Order: sequence, then structure tokens, then C-alpha cells
Amino acid sequence: MDFLELTGKTILVFGVANRKSVAYAIARTVEQAGAQVVYVVQDDEARQRVGKLVGEREILVCDVEYEEQIERLRSELAARSGKFHGLVHSIAFADYADGIKPFHETGKKQFLQAMDISCYSLIRLCNAVQDLLDADASVVTISISTTRMASENYGFMAPIKAALDSSLAFLAKSFSSFSRVRFNAVAPGLLKTSASAGIPGYVDSYLYAEQVIPRGQAVQTQEVANVAAFLLSPRSSGITAQSLVIDAGMSINYFDRRIIERAVGNQA
Repeated sequence: MDFLELTGKTILVFGVANRKSVAYAIARTVEQAGAQVVYVVQDDEARQRVGKLVGEREILVCDVEYEEQIERLRSELAARSGKFHGLVHSIAFADYADGIKPFHETGKKQFLQAMDISCYSLIRLCNAVQDLLDADASVVTISISTTRMASENYGFMAPIKAALDSSLAFLAKSFSSFSRVRFNAVAPGLLKTSASAGIPGYVDSYLYAEQVIPRGQAVQTQEVANVAAFLLSPRSSGITAQSLVIDAGMSINYFDRRIIERAVGNQA
């Protein structure tokens, strides 16, 4: 039974970097459900690397920081036959070359670059391919489980993800004047990916998350991919402008008795 009704659909996936990428897990999941995936990566080096993972599948190149590359990508996609039934936006970047600083010391250049790549790129790409999307297409981006937890080692990315979340409503509204395209986000808790491993202090936060999560195990990338596949499918046709949290219950368990006892001793 084709429950997700993705057989024969074409999905555009941005952001696969390696085997541990959320985007790669999503792509594999929708392919297993019968969809065809067109991959878009940042540069030629990434194309060679991803090519080893996906074989002969179509891989295009676009660095979203450069307008001319977005226009070139649009032309390449327009030359294909058929519409895209889904788009996965898994693009994020923050320059932590100088280490994590207090939020009020965030540099303007670093902040605006991260906003451009991690948030504005969704808006720009959707505008570029609007006429290439099926009237009932689904767009899914990658957010985070909470933008209100001031995690010091996440730097300035949470406010940028908050802007990304807010953009979903405005994209859904503006596209509604000519289509029924839906815009949603998956919002996972801490994941074990290559990108996150490069964030200073992330491993400690990941281990803490496993203590807070009721089941004692952090969210798995495949669990996020499963939700994204559902959002990409017609089965989720009534869901738009939403950010679905996938944190395995982390947000309900900060006051777990065991954790309190470790913090204050046996006085709790």
C-alpha cells in the first residue's frame, strides 16, 4: 500500500552534505516511498562527494549566497519536464571561526550571513521556482525544537531559526494567491550529525539531552526524516505554516527528579 502517496512524485532536495545529513535521510526515505529526488548541493566538491552516496541520480549545484547561481539553477530546473511536488530546504550556516561569543557581541557580518544562508535562501529559492512547483506541492525546511532556549553554545542561530519559522506563515499566505503550496518545518531536538559536531560544546549538550529525554535516547535522524516525508506527502494536506517539534519529549522533562538530585544533591 502506498500510504504516503509519493510514488511518481518528484522532490527537490537542497543541502545533502554527507551520509549523516538530515537532508540525505529525508531523500532516502521519500525515494523508498517511490518518489524521484533531484539533489542540489553547494559546490562541485559536494557534488562529487554526494555522487558517491546517490549514484547516477541527478545532482545540481547552487551556492545560495550568489544570485547568479540561483538564476542558473532555475534555468536548469525549468529545462526539465514536469513539476516538482516537494522541496526540502536543509541549508544552514553560521560562522563560528572566532568561537562562541555572548549573544550581544555577535558580529553584524556573521549574523547577516547566517540569516541570508539559513533563512532568506528559503524565500529566494521558493520565489525562483514558484512556477516549477505543482499547485499542491509541499515545502519542508529544517528548524530546531525551540528558539526560546538560550543555549550558549548555539550562538546566534536560534533567532535566525525563529525568523525561518515565522517565514512559513508569510510564504503560505503569499503563495495562496495562486496555488495551494504548503510550507512547514520539522523542528528536531539535538541530532548526531557532522554539522552539529563542529559546534563548540555541542557534544556535552547532546549528552545532557539524552539525560533529559524520558526514553533516555536522543532523537534519531531517521525519526526526523519520517516526519518530513509525511509533510511532503499528500497525507498531510491539511497542515501548513507549522513547525512540528520532534524532540522525543525533551521539552517536558527539564525538572526530572534525577536531574534535580544531581544538581542539588539529595536535598530534593
